[in-house]
Amino acid sequence: MNFLQYPLFIRLNRIVSILFLLVLLGLLARPIEAPAWKAVKMGQPEMNLDALEGTLGQGLIIGVLGGFRAILADFLWIRTNVIWERKDRIKLDSMVRLVTTLDPRPDFFWINSSRMIAYDVPNWRIREEGGYSNVPEVRQQAINLEQSAQAFDLVDQALDFHPENAKLYLEKAQIYLNRLKDDVNAAEWFLRASQQDDAPYFAGRIHAELLRKQGLDAEAYDFLKNLHTELPNTPYAQKAIVLERILDLEKTLKIPFRERFMPSKNPLIE
Repeated sequence: MNFLQYPLFIRLNRIVSILFLLVLLGLLARPIEAPAWKAVKMGQPEMNLDALEGTLGQGLIIGVLGGFRAILADFLWIRTNVIWERKDRIKLDSMVRLVTTLDPRPDFFWINSSRMIAYDVPNWRIREEGGYSNVPEVRQQAINLEQSAQAFDLVDQALDFHPENAKLYLEKAQIYLNRLKDDVNAAEWFLRASQQDDAPYFAGRIHAELLRKQGLDAEAYDFLKNLHTELPNTPYAQKAIVLERILDLEKTLKIPFRERFMPSKNPLIE
């Protein structure tokens, strides 16, 4: 067997080729590097992508990088985590936008970035202003709203690329629920998540529970009946839990016995 066909040699050959292309890319980028960074640094503490595009021309960076966008985005994501550990919220915002601009395809970038912005940054800001015991509740709420709005904006951009990704709808729902304590909007986004093809089974159940929490028992009852009918006969769907909640609501709503929900008798699909 020719040694050139050995897997190790093939991998080394690929690595050398990639390194050569990276060096070549660096040489080609030098003429535009200086004006680009000059625009970035002009009087602003964070990276200004609009200025960068204005200096180089619309989309030129993306075009120059070509197939290296995903690789560069991965490396920059590692850098983003270092910035996150340092609690540098200004640089974090810039890096998040840069990574998702370079490679908007992985939902991992969008989801984890929105979590940093919605959950971690508010904690940093409140601590910077004196901590939870000293910062007034009104101010804390204002910070939470501001950071959540930034996270929502990021998720909305992600939905432009991934309009049917249930995880993105769930991310918004959980920020409303866990950070803002907004049951109304959380219920709406859990509902939207449950309507996606890749939705987890729990999304619909949480939507119904949030309806009950708002005192909308009749709405929750109707939703759960439809949900139970539509769920597949598989243990993962936990139809027994849904049925248990339906029966509980029938008692609460005092549904006449003859009008109560009658589940189908289809056997479980293993």
